[in-house]
Amino acid sequence: MTETPPARPARKAWKPKVPLPPLAPGEVRLLTGGNPQIAKADGDAPVQAYIAAMPGWKRAVGARIDALIAAEVPQVCKAVRWNAPFWGLEGQGWMLSLACVAGYVKVSFFKGTALAPLPPEPSKVPNLRYLHIFENGFDEAQFRDWLRQAFAMPGARMF
Repeated sequence: MTETPPARPARKAWKPKVPLPPLAPGEVRLLTGGNPQIAKADGDAPVQAYIAAMPGWKRAVGARIDALIAAEVPQVCKAVRWNAPFWGLEGQGWMLSLACVAGYVKVSFFKGTALAPLPPEPSKVPNLRYLHIFENGFDEAQFRDWLRQAFAMPGARMF
């Protein structure tokens, strides 16, 4: 005798996503995990707006990362793309970005597989490696070393 498989629950009807209204100039919206939504723009001002909008302890991490990059790479170019601050060099591409995730700040090294030692978190994207920074801080000396290495090679072309 063959058993009949249990019936599947009925699927919910598909509903299209309702897009969020566009941001007004200077407006900030927090997305999932507290990631600030900042309008795409070039320069230091949108990056500072992103950092200022980072929730809680993550704001201090964002400010520290920006300060370390500025100290190591005075000629750094900054921008906000895809709701994340990016740092790179004129004509050479982007070297890293960051984003707020629910429990940590995620730093993305676009050519991370070329860094030694490797940043600890792997990615499904070739060459990309992550550093997850939690509330208890991060190894600034290692981060500075990764910055020097990352900015010594061509960056990622993403636009």
